[in-house]
Amino acid sequence: MYKQILVPIDGSDTANRGLGEAIELAKALGAGIRLVHVVNELSGVPADLPGIDLRTIVEDLRRNGRTTLAGAQDRVRAAAVDVDTRLVEVWGGQAGDQIVALAKEWPADLIVCGTHGRRGFRRLVMGSDAEYIVRHSPVPVLLVRGGTVQE
Repeated sequence: MYKQILVPIDGSDTANRGLGEAIELAKALGAGIRLVHVVNELSGVPADLPGIDLRTIVEDLRRNGRTTLAGAQDRVRAAAVDVDTRLVEVWGGQAGDQIVALAKEWPADLIVCGTHGRRGFRRLVMGSDAEYIVRHSPVPVLLVRGGTVQE
């Protein structure tokens, strides 16, 4: 059935819940996991920050991404599941777009990701990578809700 499970992670509690579900599925099915962390180098960073070295900010984002991946990789290995990792850098755009592209490229059989469960105005304003993935994924997507639904 599912032999290659793609799991986007960002270090949040919600993503960690998704990872937990992916680990349980992988163990039950004998599948492997690919962990993906997307570093969006322009996300929320104004182009003209006086006195701020953008290179330092980007390197911090990369370092945090590598740390997040390493921690998640250790968790998957502790469960005796095959795992590899990808740190993807993008200049602007949606993380969901990168995840869908990676699902096609690898190729994944399933994507498991956490979702905040935002609805209404908060979803409209903040967007949803999970929703983007569901709408554009070439493979089935398992969404794991983290915590309570946010209005």
